Amino acid sequence: MPSIERMTLVNIAGMSRDIDATLRILGESGCFHIESASKISGKTRGFDASKELNPYLAPLKILQEIQSRYDVSYTPTDYSIVEGQRVEKITAFVKDLIEKLDSISEEKKNTLEHLSLREQAISQLDHLTGLNIDFQRLFHCEHVKVRFGRIPIDSYHKLPYYNDKLFYFTYFSEEKEYLWGVYFVPNNFAEEVDEIFNSLYFERMRVPDFVQGTAVDARDVIRDEIVKDKEKITDLNNQINEILRNERERLNMLYSRIKTQHDHFVLRDKAIVVNNKFYIVGFIPQKEEQRFQDHFKELTSVSIVMQPADENGKLPPPIKLNNNKFSEPFAMFVEMYGLPSYNGFNPTNLVAITYTLLFGMMFGDLGQGIVVFLIGLYLANKKKMAMGRIFERIGISSAIFGFIYGSVFGFEHLLDPVFKILNIPFLPFRSGDMNNAMNILIAAIGIGVFIMLMSIMINIITGIKSKDFEGALFANNGLAGFIFYGAIIAGLVSVLLGHSIFSVPYVIGLIVVPVLMMFFREPLADLVKGKKFKAESFAEFAVTSFFEVFEFLLGYASNTLSFVRIGGFVLSHAVMMSVVMMLMESVNGGAKPVVVIIGNLFVMGMEGLIVGIQVLRLEFYEIFSRFYKADGRAFEPVTVDFAEKK
Repeated sequence: MPSIERMTLVNIAGMSRDIDATLRILGESGCFHIESASKISGKTRGFDASKELNPYLAPLKILQEIQSRYDVSYTPTDYSIVEGQRVEKITAFVKDLIEKLDSISEEKKNTLEHLSLREQAISQLDHLTGLNIDFQRLFHCEHVKVRFGRIPIDSYHKLPYYNDKLFYFTYFSEEKEYLWGVYFVPNNFAEEVDEIFNSLYFERMRVPDFVQGTAVDARDVIRDEIVKDKEKITDLNNQINEILRNERERLNMLYSRIKTQHDHFVLRDKAIVVNNKFYIVGFIPQKEEQRFQDHFKELTSVSIVMQPADENGKLPPPIKLNNNKFSEPFAMFVEMYGLPSYNGFNPTNLVAITYTLLFGMMFGDLGQGIVVFLIGLYLANKKKMAMGRIFERIGISSAIFGFIYGSVFGFEHLLDPVFKILNIPFLPFRSGDMNNAMNILIAAIGIGVFIMLMSIMINIITGIKSKDFEGALFANNGLAGFIFYGAIIAGLVSVLLGHSIFSVPYVIGLIVVPVLMMFFREPLADLVKGKKFKAESFAEFAVTSFFEVFEFLLGYASNTLSFVRIGGFVLSHAVMMSVVMMLMESVNGGAKPVVVIIGNLFVMGMEGLIVGIQVLRLEFYEIFSRFYKADGRAFEPVTVDFAEKK
C-alpha cells in the first residue's frame, strides 16, 4: 500500500435539473473531494449567489436559533418522513415554534426581573425593620428628601461637627461597625448634605417605590410575591420543556434535512453551468472508484469520466496519508508542519520511529516510562485523545531506555540484581554515573550523524523521483553534501581511533570535489537538464555561491552539535533525579515516599514537556528541513457538518 493514497480525477457532467440530485449523491458518497470547476475549464459563468438565494438558509437559521437559545442538541437522523414537505411549510412551522418559545421566554424574563427586584428589596428591608413607619408617606414628602442607608460608627460620632447644617439623622439598627438609619433634609439643602454624608462614607440604600406599609408588612407581602414568581418561573420552564419534548423528534429530522440540503446547495458555487448543463470536478481515492460509480446507477443522465489524478496540471491532487497503526497517531505532527506533495514522501513512519526513540533516549526511566504509558492508555481509551496513543509509544520507549540506563524513578541501582542475573557487569550508558557522560554525549552525536545522513539520503531519492537534480545531486542536502559530510565524519572518527584516513586523494575526491559541486550546483543542474546556465555576471554568481557554501559548511557543524541535546537531557534527567534522591535522604522516614512521589511528578511534568518540545524541534529543523517540502493540501471529502457553531 502506498504511503500516500492514490487519487482519481473525476469529471461529472449533466443537465442543470440534475445538479441537486448529483450534489446529494456526492455528499452521501463520503469520498468526493470537490474542486472549483472554473479552475480546470476556464469558465466562470456559474450559479450567482446574489441571484439565486439558498432556499434552506432561512429555516436553518431559525433551527440554529432554537438550538442555541434552548440548548437543543441535534443529531444526524433519517429524515425520509419529512423529505417531501415543502421548504415554505417547514419555515412557517419553525418560525411559529420559535415565536411561541420566545413568547414564553419573554414572560419568564420579565418574571425573573420582577423576582430579582423583590429579592433585593427583601435584603434591604431586613435592615429597616426597626423603622415603624409607612414608606409611602415618606415617598410622598414634597419638601423633604429622605435617604436610607448605613454609616460607619466612627463617622456617626462625627455628625455633631455638622450641627449647623439642616438635616436630621436617626438610626434604628446596628451591625458590627455600621449603623443602619435614615436622614431627612430639606430639598434646597439636599445636595450639600448628601456631599457631607458621602464624605462620611454613608452607603445609600434605595428602597423601591413598590414597597408599601411598614418594613415588616412590606417584607411579608414581598415574600408572598417571591413565592408566586418562583412558581411561575417553574411553570414557564415546564411549558418550554414540554414543547421541546413533544417536537424533539420532528426538529431533529427537520434539522438533518435542512442542514444537508443547505450544505449541498452551497456546493453549487463549485460547479459551472453552460447552456443548461452543469460540470463538476473533484477527486476520489482510487480504491473507491467502483463504489462511487455505483451511487450513480439510478441517475443515468449524469456522465462520469475518470482520469489519472495528475492528468490536469491546474489541479494538484489532494493528500490523504496512509499510515500503519503504529505511526498513525504521529500524523498530527506531520499535518502540523504541512502535508507532502502528491508524488512526495510521507514522513509519518520516519517521525513515528525517530520521535519515539529520541524521546525514550532523552527521558529514559523505567518507572516514569511505565507511568507515561499508563497515562497514554487512559487518554487513548477513556478520553479518545490522539495524544494518548503517542504517550503509549513514548512511554514504552522511555521504559526500555530506562532499563538500559538502570534508572527506576531515579533509583540508579535498583536494577543491579537483574543485571547481575543477566551477567551484565557494566552499564556503559548508566545515566546516574557521570563517568559515562562522555559515552552518552558521543552516542548522541553518533545518533545525530546517522539521522542527518539518512535525511540527506531521503532527499536524494525524492529529488531524483521528482527530477529536482539540483537538490538531489549538487546541493548541501544532495549527493554532494552526503559525500562531503560522510567523508568529514569518517575522517574525524579515524583520527580519534588513531588511524587517520585523510590523504590527498581522499581530501580532493571526497571533500574538495563535493564542495565544488555545491558551489557550481546551479550550472551543473542546468547541464544535466540540457539547458544553458544564465547569470547576470560571474562575479555576482561567485560571491553568492561562496557565502551559500560557507553557510552550508557551518550548518553541518551546528546541526551535528544540535544533537548533543540528546545526551544533555539524558544527563540532566539523571541530575534532577539525584536532587530528588538527596531531598529524600534529608527528611525523616515517613516523609521519604512523599518526597519521592512529588519529585518524580515534578520531573515528569516539567522535563517531559521540555523533552517533547525539543524532540519535535529536532524533527522539524534537523530532519524535515533536509528533504521535506510541505506543499500538499488535505483531502477533504464533501460532508455535512452537524457540529454546533459557537
